[in-house]
Parts: sequence; C-alpha cells; structure tokens
Amino acid sequence: MSDITAAERPALPRYALVHRLLHWLIAILVLLALAFGGTIGFFGFSGLRETFGAAGTDFIYTTHKTLGVLVLGFMALRLVTRFAFGKPEYATPLPASQRVASQFVHVLFYVLLLAMPVLGWLATASGGFPVHLFHIELPGLIGRNDELSKTLFLWHQYVGYALIALIVLHVAGALYHWRVRRDEVMQRMSLFR
Repeated sequence: MSDITAAERPALPRYALVHRLLHWLIAILVLLALAFGGTIGFFGFSGLRETFGAAGTDFIYTTHKTLGVLVLGFMALRLVTRFAFGKPEYATPLPASQRVASQFVHVLFYVLLLAMPVLGWLATASGGFPVHLFHIELPGLIGRNDELSKTLFLWHQYVGYALIALIVLHVAGALYHWRVRRDEVMQRMSLFR
C-alpha cells in the first residue's frame, strides 16, 4: 500500500473562508478589547490620567470603544455568514457529550460577543459619554441616566469576566482536540490546510 500524497488527501470539512477570517479577526479584536478594558478597570479614570496623561487616557478609552463597535459589527456579519454558509460536518464524529458542549459554548460565545459591546455602548451613552468608532462619534441610542449607566457598566464587566472564562474553556477544548484526540477539529477553523 503506497502513502497518499498531500495533493491526493481528501479535503477536510471546513467553515467557509469568510467565516474563518471573521473568527480570527474577531478573536484578535476581542483580546485587544479585553486588554484595554482591563487596563481601564485596573487603573480607573483617575489612575489612567495620572499614569498616561489626558492624551493617553483618551487614546485608551477611544480604542476600547472602537474595538467594541468593531466586534459588534463583525459579529453581526459573522451571524450572516454562519446562516449563509452553514456549519461543516466533523471529519471524525464527536461523542454526543462533546457535541452538546461545543454547541453550548458556541451559542454562548455569540450571545456574549453581541451583548458585551451593546452593554458597553448603552452604558457609555447613559453615562453622558461619547461612543466612538475611531474618532467618529456615534449616536448614543439612549439618554443620560447615571444609575442605569452604573448598572450597565457593571453588567459589561461581568460579561467580560464570563467571556474570559469562555475563551479559556474554548482554547482548552481546541488544544484537547488538537493534541489529545487528534481528530482534525482544529482544521475546521484553520486558515491553513
């Protein structure tokens, strides 16, 4: 029996290229947004001003808001691509428990990645602060309400913690499939063969 060359190997079931590109783009944006959000949470407004000055503080807030708006837009596009192109089958079928866990984690990702920027947008606007996409000021969508703003910022923070936990779980699952099961699940979302 001869070895099969790479060119002769059957193609693995994979997500559509646009969906894979959006997955990795959103992953980068989310990690950056969490890093900037964590910086804001760690220092607070006064600490940011003392440490980074007025210009640095503005940059950190504007970048965090921009990343959030971009995540929201790209997640909306990702929903469209998910429904338009569907989901590929697994090369090696997953046990039922893993399939259910995978579906739960993915649905939760979609919910949190849509909810987090919306909460941030509404919290910012209700606090009387501008919502930025780069240096373009976007509509606030709701009026000023300081108590509502505090509540929404708190929920924005809780969703951030939940998202971090979910990312750790997702990466652990991916590593398990890649290094332990070796069942080619990782290739479904890989940009490379």
